[in-house]
Parts: sequence; structure tokens; C-alpha cells
Amino acid sequence: MVVASKNAHKEDAETRSGNSVMKKILSSNLTWSVVALVLLIIICTLFDHSFLALRWNKNTGGLSGPLITMLQESARYLMIATGMTLVISTAGIDLSVGSVMAVSGAAAMQLLTSGANVWVAILVSLLIGLVLGMINGTLVSVLGLQPFITTLIMMLAGRGLAKVITSGQNTDASQLASGAPLRWFANGFILGIPVNFLLALLIVGIVGLVLRKSALGMMIESVGINSEASRMTGIKPRTILFLVYAISGFLASIAGLFATASVMRVDVVKTGQDLEMYAILAVVIGGTSLLGGKFSLTGSALGAVIIAMIRKTIITLGIDSAATPAFFAVVVIVICIMQAPKIHNLGQDLKRKRALAQAGKVVA
Repeated sequence: MVVASKNAHKEDAETRSGNSVMKKILSSNLTWSVVALVLLIIICTLFDHSFLALRWNKNTGGLSGPLITMLQESARYLMIATGMTLVISTAGIDLSVGSVMAVSGAAAMQLLTSGANVWVAILVSLLIGLVLGMINGTLVSVLGLQPFITTLIMMLAGRGLAKVITSGQNTDASQLASGAPLRWFANGFILGIPVNFLLALLIVGIVGLVLRKSALGMMIESVGINSEASRMTGIKPRTILFLVYAISGFLASIAGLFATASVMRVDVVKTGQDLEMYAILAVVIGGTSLLGGKFSLTGSALGAVIIAMIRKTIITLGIDSAATPAFFAVVVIVICIMQAPKIHNLGQDLKRKRALAQAGKVVA
């Protein structure tokens, strides 16, 4: 009897432990993000049976197919989503990332067409993005301006600056042999995988490693939760705010190089257009709260890939351009609903109500 009782208690403990693990998995935003990504891939496969097909392209020296194209496009989203995650975790916002992309891309293309060395063009482009991010950071951290207003102004000013750099023209450097290294970063392959996607993953990994293996990540979250309380514990909120906006600007410039180098051409109006919204959506899908605090770079990276996948789904399904924003919005809303805690707890609430109803009947 004693042995049977012990075995029963052991089995009960294992059941509770298994239920706890399953509950944790089902309540994770990452789980439902993966489910959403898989569902989008399934939908695309149903409408295009060759969607998952991978072919070796001798001309490019890498794999080709719809999935590879999606990964190439997701590289720019990975960059801006990473920067946006850090900014949002401090309870801020950066609406200027799309314009910073346009400025950085415009500078690179203009320098190339002017005969500058490609590495100089890349360096100047990255420095411009960093400086614009530092300006945002200075206005927010030192002068105390609201992030929304500050970055909104930079969004407008950035487009104007891109037009000034290119004299209002769409600069094309596609015919220049000197731009080959930059073109390779955007369109090249390593072991069949797009270079820009691998580079984006590497950068996200480095940022994540620095944040989680040092106190920096904790300080960023602390500032987002309560800036004044973090200051009283010895953290310098101004320095943290300045840093996250500078990083966001720098990563946006990398995204700008990816976007323009893919075609070696910059469109001062369309380059980076609406990408600040995509970055915010990727962060939200990844589970980072817009109110600041704890963040998930892994979740934001997955959210960025989902954004690219949604755009690919729109193309695969042949959604009319006029209906594209509505379709995009519906998909994002569905994903957010899938991640909602109330939806996760719905089954438990029903079980609890059923148990209470049965208990009431027994008492009666």
C-alpha cells in the first residue's frame, strides 16, 4: 500500500510538472509566433506548390526559391526590429528608421556614382546613420523631448536630407563595377544561404550576447520600467537612452544598405517607406511591450521574419495592392490574438467554471 501510494504521488507530481511545462510553452509568445510562421508557409504552399522548392542557381552560386527570397528581404527587417526593440524597451519609439535607411542608402549610392571607393561609401553611410541616431538620442536624453515627436521630426527631416544628397533624383549605381562588394553583401551567398541574412543574424546574435552577458540589457530594461528608480540605483538613464537611439540609427543604416544594394539604386521616396511601422509590428509580435521593460530580441527577430513572410504571402496569394494594407492588418491582428494571455487562459477558465458548477450540484 505504501509503495502504491508513493507511486501514485510520483505519477501525480510528474503529471503536474508536465502540465506546468506545457502551460509555459503554450503561454509563450515565441510558440505562437512559430505557429503563425508555419501557418503562413502552409498557406503559401497550398496556393503555390513550388513554394518550398529550393534550386541551386549557378549564376548566383546559391539556393533560389520563394523562401530564399523571403530570407533576403527579412534581413533589413531584422536590423530595424533589433534597434526598435532596444528603443521600445526604454518606453520610447523611433519613427525615423525608414528615413535613416533612405539617407544612408542615398549617401552610399551618391558617393559611388561620384567615383568614391566602395568601402568609403559604406563607412560614410554607416556613420550617417549613427550620427542621426545620436541626434535622436541627444534630443531625447539630454533635452528631454518626447521620443514620438523627436523621431517624427527626424523622419520628415531625413527624407528631406536624402533628397538634398541626391538632388531630388533616384540615384542608380547598378552599372558601376566598383559597387561589386556592396552588391555581394545584399545579393551574395555563403554555402547557398543569402549573405545579408547571415550577416543580419550575426549582428542580432552579437547584440543579444552583449546585452545578456553584461549588465547593459538589465539597465535598459530597468530604465524602461522606471527611469527615476533606475537613476537612484546608480544607473544613468540619459546614457542608456542616448545609446539605444544611436544603436537604432546605426542598425537602420545597415538596413538601408541592404535595401539599396539589392538593386544598387535608391528611391528617396520609397526606400524605407513604412518600415518604421513594420519594425514596431515585429517588436510587438515578438512579445516586447510598448510600455517598456523586458524585451526579447529572439522574439523580435522571429517577428521580423514573420513580417517578411506576410509580405511574401501577399504576393503569393495575388492580393490586390489596394487591399494589401487591410490583409496585412488582419494577419497581424490574428497573430496578436493568438498570443493574448486571455486566449491562453480561456480553456482553464472554462474548466474552472465547469468544476465550480459541478461542485454546486454536489452541494445541492
